[in-house]
Amino acid sequence: MTCDTEDPGKRQAYLDFIENVQPKLSEFADAFNRRLAGHPAVDELPSRYDLMIKCMRTDIDIFSEENIPLQIEEAKLETEHSTITGAMMVKYDGEEKTLPQMAVYFENTDRSIRESAWRGVVSRMQQDTERLSEIYDELIQIRHLIATNAGFDDYRSYIFQAKHRYDYSLDDCLQFHDSIESVCVPLMHQIHEERRDALGVDTLRPWDVSEKSGGGVDIHGRPPLQPFDTVDELVSGCSNVFHNMSPEIGGMFDMLRDRNSLDLESRKGKAPGGYQANLEKTRIPFIFMNAAGTQGNLTTMIHEAGHAFHSCYSSELDLIDERNPPLEFAEVASMSMELMSHPEWGEFYDEEDARRAKADHLEGIVCFMPWMATIDAFQHWVYANPKHTREERAEYWLGLRRRFGPRTDWSGFEELKETSWQSQLHLFQVPFYYVEYGIAQLGALQLWQYHRKDAADALSRYALAMSLGNTKPLPELFGAAGLNLGFGEEHVGSLIGELNEALGEIQA
Repeated sequence: MTCDTEDPGKRQAYLDFIENVQPKLSEFADAFNRRLAGHPAVDELPSRYDLMIKCMRTDIDIFSEENIPLQIEEAKLETEHSTITGAMMVKYDGEEKTLPQMAVYFENTDRSIRESAWRGVVSRMQQDTERLSEIYDELIQIRHLIATNAGFDDYRSYIFQAKHRYDYSLDDCLQFHDSIESVCVPLMHQIHEERRDALGVDTLRPWDVSEKSGGGVDIHGRPPLQPFDTVDELVSGCSNVFHNMSPEIGGMFDMLRDRNSLDLESRKGKAPGGYQANLEKTRIPFIFMNAAGTQGNLTTMIHEAGHAFHSCYSSELDLIDERNPPLEFAEVASMSMELMSHPEWGEFYDEEDARRAKADHLEGIVCFMPWMATIDAFQHWVYANPKHTREERAEYWLGLRRRFGPRTDWSGFEELKETSWQSQLHLFQVPFYYVEYGIAQLGALQLWQYHRKDAADALSRYALAMSLGNTKPLPELFGAAGLNLGFGEEHVGSLIGELNEALGEIQA
């Protein structure tokens, strides 16, 4: 359905599953969970199943038949969001282009081109702003009702249980936000000030820098990085990258190519974003993304391949539940692969452009962390205050932008700034799935530290930890690779400090 949101047959087949199959599965899963968890021999199972049984008991506690029709309505609204965003096209440079394809223009050295491209994108997005706000309003109310039906005061408390977040709390997330504000935000402002000075402008405008990634036009006036022209070049180049890192992961990637498990090109009617999904029957991963020839696309490809490698390493585990790790560790697999692949980026670039791409990537990590905190903090407030007005929501969002965001000048686009949260797909389709990226980034940076000292050792740690799937609690999964799970300012500061040192070495 995400591969072709305009096909009414595929959309109807998906909705039919949501409306007619999923409810029966939910009821059956609850009955099965109760039978297994209540079985007299359950305590005799090996310890590897402790976490699975704990999760089952949580699911029993929060299950409510009243929520089944609500979850159907929630899925319908999420599907409508995919349909709306998948249909967004911009007429630019004489052609109809998808929003991912427009990203190329944001790196153009001509500021007027960047501005016109940005205006084209936001103008198209504004056409659906009202309906997207309505969808979000409806989702908030549905999700709040799901939580209260399950016996919780608000959706935050419910979703922490539904996501089996046993190893960190709401307060840990708030501490994490504070750590990012103290460590990453000042460094982000420094990076952006260097950008402003190099570009010779009084203020940075939204078309000068990406709020999410910190990237944008090259500050030295060099043309945009273009690692590949075609999807075939992307695939063959990545195959070489992974083979150079390890014949094992190279073979895994080639298997995806040979099994037609890659849908990578951007096209009209395709849902935005990228993901990796497990096809549980065959145990073969599937990768979806929207490639348009940018460095960001290359990073996304490597990121999703990391998820696929994780799936491959854990594919020998017997049960589906065992093969699906917590998201906080699943993202370690993908984010660490981005960083550990750095030495092989010469497959796509000459030496100068490879250094430039690595520097942009490290700067992007610094700038992403405040955006992650913004999105996570926004969701905490939204669901703690489900009866808020749109005006209150806009006010809180703008306050978060002042706390975590870049000092870009949005003059003339004030109303758009108030709804700029709509650009984040996760808010609509996977609520509270965002802090995982920040937690995992800290794990990935630690694995990268190992890789900088001994690549073979780091890849061995990676393989061992990924093979555990979902058989261990989160701290033990981190520990299997020699990583620490933490949220404090000292922990965040030490990792970002080494990143900043590496950035200085690359730029020297």
